[in-house]
Amino acid sequence: MSSDNQHSVQNEQQGIANNNTENTMNTYLPENGLTMEDKMKDIVPQEQETQNQSNGLEIDEFEMEHMSNIPDEMLIPEDMHDDDDEHEEHSAPVTSEIDYSKLSKEELVATAARLFNERAIDQLKPDFDAIKIHFYKIVKTEQEKIKRQFLEQGGTLEDFKVEPDILETRLKAIFTQYKEKKSAYIQHLESEKLHNLNLKKAVIEEIKDLCNSAESVNDTFNQFRELQKKWRSIGPVPQSEVNNLWENYNHHVEKFYDYIKINKELRDLDFKRNHEAKLELCEKAEELLLEPSIVKAFNLLQEYHAKWREIGPVPFEMRAEIWNRFKDITSKINKKHQEYFDNQKALQEKNLEEKTKLCEEAEALLNIDNKSVKDWEDRSKALLEIQEKWKSIGFAPKKDNNKIYKRFRNACDAFFAKKRDFYKALKEQQNNNLQLKLDLCVQAEALKDSTEWKKTTDDMLQLQKKWKEIGPVPRKMSDVVWKRFRAACDVFFNNKAAHFSTIDNKYAANLALKETLISEIENYSPVESAEENFEHLKAFQRRWAEIGFVPMQNKEEIQARYKKAIDKLFETLKVEKSKVNMLNYKNKIENLSHSKHSEKKIDKEREKIIMQIKKLENDIVQYENNIGFFSKSKGAQLLVAEVQKKIDDAKAEMKSLEEKIKMIDSL
Repeated sequence: MSSDNQHSVQNEQQGIANNNTENTMNTYLPENGLTMEDKMKDIVPQEQETQNQSNGLEIDEFEMEHMSNIPDEMLIPEDMHDDDDEHEEHSAPVTSEIDYSKLSKEELVATAARLFNERAIDQLKPDFDAIKIHFYKIVKTEQEKIKRQFLEQGGTLEDFKVEPDILETRLKAIFTQYKEKKSAYIQHLESEKLHNLNLKKAVIEEIKDLCNSAESVNDTFNQFRELQKKWRSIGPVPQSEVNNLWENYNHHVEKFYDYIKINKELRDLDFKRNHEAKLELCEKAEELLLEPSIVKAFNLLQEYHAKWREIGPVPFEMRAEIWNRFKDITSKINKKHQEYFDNQKALQEKNLEEKTKLCEEAEALLNIDNKSVKDWEDRSKALLEIQEKWKSIGFAPKKDNNKIYKRFRNACDAFFAKKRDFYKALKEQQNNNLQLKLDLCVQAEALKDSTEWKKTTDDMLQLQKKWKEIGPVPRKMSDVVWKRFRAACDVFFNNKAAHFSTIDNKYAANLALKETLISEIENYSPVESAEENFEHLKAFQRRWAEIGFVPMQNKEEIQARYKKAIDKLFETLKVEKSKVNMLNYKNKIENLSHSKHSEKKIDKEREKIIMQIKKLENDIVQYENNIGFFSKSKGAQLLVAEVQKKIDDAKAEMKSLEEKIKMIDSL
């Protein structure tokens, strides 16, 4: 072997050694399954994993009624979740230009159908995820509105059912097709990976065969270059085979270079091309330092490392420099990546603290003993504010995220379960109140046409008092039952007002007549005949009795004026007191005869007089017995005379009472 060739082989071997040195940087890359993945696996994936686990929870009445602040993904039914997220590494990123928040349910379904027919299966996920979220946000809003109307109309939570939505059925059908097509696509990818593995293994075998080729160096090298192109053109292989496959390939490439002892010109040309390719990768990697998203930069760096492995060695004198350049860039990006997720860890710990505090606040609300509807509404408003805060806080650490969410969910569920029990009991009480008020309606309706104004007024007022004491009724019946009760009361009191309005007018007219009569009495000039004067006096009294009632507020005043005038006339005419009394009594009886329930009142008056007569009879018997007793004693003349006078007065009074009886019986 010549010294140049020997030097070339040494350089080639040294280049292979340096190329192996380059590969030590792969320990930083997750795709190698080494230290970096171990360091980072609890940082990046946990967000998606935690979110996916949360999405598996069922939506219950808590979210339907009050938990409007739970992440939108929680609104999506389990059968609408995508179970193939682990394969999204194969999907081409797609940036949607559609603002799905402005689309209706019909438009969202139509868009999903159109995208499914127009786009590649690996480009659908971002848009389909957005469609699901916005579709079920609309569904939730509609269901809450329907539920609220159902409850306001007197329905119960237990009876509330959501009617099937034909648009949701259509959307689910599209997503079923999407899942099936995606599953087939993923299976196809896995099949292609196995196929690519076999193709790359075949390329390695062909490189091995080149070492035994009898063709010229140039022909053999050209075949080798074609095999390298073929190797690079073959797609991805199963991740578990990547390292072993590349090491095997690199080993046989090195053996090929050793075997053919490629001439310096061809080798240098190949090294130069490799150097240019690796230099381009360095420049692309340096551009990643300016990428705003460190996660995106880190993922692209993995692709660059995969390409770096596919490129052959570079000139010996440039190997250390270009490798150090690429390694330094890798270190910087890895450092930024590590710092990013360290910050994420710190942020997640802070989120855990904030969420723990919100759990404590929710649990404190749960332990408050609310006595009234206002209390519950105030506490519910406070809990909704807590839920708003919860929504604004990001994920907690993976090991705590589900635990802290479950704690918060349990507190909210328990609160609203307690609230439902309160309103259930309240509804039962309201239904009982409704029955009580319906009973009052029946009673009021039975009295509304009564003309027993005093008694019925008292009864109606008592019913109204009872009404006020009864608590609220179901809202949908409140106006109905109140209008019914009010209508019955209004009928009675309107009838009463109309009746007494007529009476008041009549009473006012009576007052004017009595005032005129009093003027006549006051201005009466007696004539010479006493009998004629007495007849005028009786006529005045008869006319007074015939006039009837006056307004209550004028009764005492007008009666006093009349008595004064009539008494003065009696004095002027010098009428005997007994005649005056009988005349006054006659007026009294005549007044009774014109009053309400006159017969009852007159009968009562007659019974009273008879009782007075009987008492006088008993008194007279007693007085006469006393006289017989006193007459036997000495000096009893004075006592006897006194008792006799009482007997005479009693007999005179009895005679007057008997005349009153005759007067009553003559009516």
